[in-house]
Amino acid sequence: MIDTYSVPLKQLVEEFGLQVEYEATDFPSIRLTVADLSRPGLQLAGFFDHFEPMRLQVMGNVEISYLAKLTPAERLITFDRLFSYKFPGLIIARDTPADPECLAMAKKHNVTVLRSKEVTSNVISAIITYMNAALAPRITRHGVLMEVYGEGILLTGESGIGKSEAALELLKRGHRLIADDAVEIRRISGNALMGTAPELIRNYIELRGIGIVNVAKLFGMGAVKLENRINMVVNIVPWNTQEVYDRLGLEDQYMDILGVKIPMYTIPITPGRNLAVILEVAAMNNRQRQMGYNSAKEFTEQINRHFEQNLGQPT
Repeated sequence: MIDTYSVPLKQLVEEFGLQVEYEATDFPSIRLTVADLSRPGLQLAGFFDHFEPMRLQVMGNVEISYLAKLTPAERLITFDRLFSYKFPGLIIARDTPADPECLAMAKKHNVTVLRSKEVTSNVISAIITYMNAALAPRITRHGVLMEVYGEGILLTGESGIGKSEAALELLKRGHRLIADDAVEIRRISGNALMGTAPELIRNYIELRGIGIVNVAKLFGMGAVKLENRINMVVNIVPWNTQEVYDRLGLEDQYMDILGVKIPMYTIPITPGRNLAVILEVAAMNNRQRQMGYNSAKEFTEQINRHFEQNLGQPT
């Protein structure tokens, strides 16, 4: 199930150090649900077709210069019309104080007015980046997320299959833990997923027979990481003699998570298999593939060339 998130306007104010010029009565409960911001240039001139009242509005040097050319009465009419759409809030950039007419109409329509010391482009880009991350589609999956040689590996499989034990061995080999048991996955772009741990269980790992272990305190802060991009999925399954497993690696498998296809490998395990080493090799091999080198295809082409060259020759 995909979770839908929102960001409290109050949180945004604290995050970016915005100054509150006028605080609406519903300010503590205002929540932002869209990442985009708008500059109300055309709206100040009276054009409201396609206006998005769900967005924060940002006024910069252009809008401020235009308003300065209006009379106080005209500014009252302009702000009265603008604030009547009851959007979440207005941010005035460049540390410019709000006009008295702006504050009067903000109070009339109960719309929060904020001020930023940053230039307009910086305000917009920084807030959009922050909001895109905060509002990204997300889902929680059972599994373990590790960073191995810079590759984010999501380990999946049945409960008790050995995911946490494999993670422990990887930690001993110098790799880093992002999440154990539950992985919160966010789609940060059309083809990229970011994984992290729910705050409640962050830095902890469960080992059956031992209990809960704090990885950061036991192995040091270098053994944990807050979040990491998910580059591949490794599905750990019990060895089944009736199952046919891919031995060459020519069959590309993918797992669809939030509409993003992530390369997936199925690794059957039996007692004695060193899963940590296999995962290290899988991480390096996946990076090679991303860089355009595929050892399985190279090996197959080499075999084909050998048979073509020796076709028809006496043995």
